[in-house]
Amino acid sequence: MSLTDLKRRKPKPRKKLTIEEFIEDANNYAFGQPGFAGRTKKKHKANEILGLKKQSTKIFKHATFTLTESSITQLNQLSKSNKAAKSRLIRIMITEFAKMSKDELQQLIENSHD
Repeated sequence: MSLTDLKRRKPKPRKKLTIEEFIEDANNYAFGQPGFAGRTKKKHKANEILGLKKQSTKIFKHATFTLTESSITQLNQLSKSNKAAKSRLIRIMITEFAKMSKDELQQLIENSHD
């Protein structure tokens, strides 16, 4: 460390936020979106180049549920072999189950060994 690292730097001026902007910024932070305080032109342009829009981002909610050890092992193996996130695989499975008829689903539940 040199003495130049110890120099005092001028604090960057902060933009004054209204209460509404502060609350909106907190909501954006909670949803993982850029806020007023941390937003820069560079980041905004990068999102435009990638084609990312607020409307296109999906909002996920955290869920807690229990699985058996064998189910966890199977899910881990599926995740590794397909190089997909476990939560994504579960969402795909739920979508596929929702497409089944009531009879097919009932048959699957009755034949399950879980």
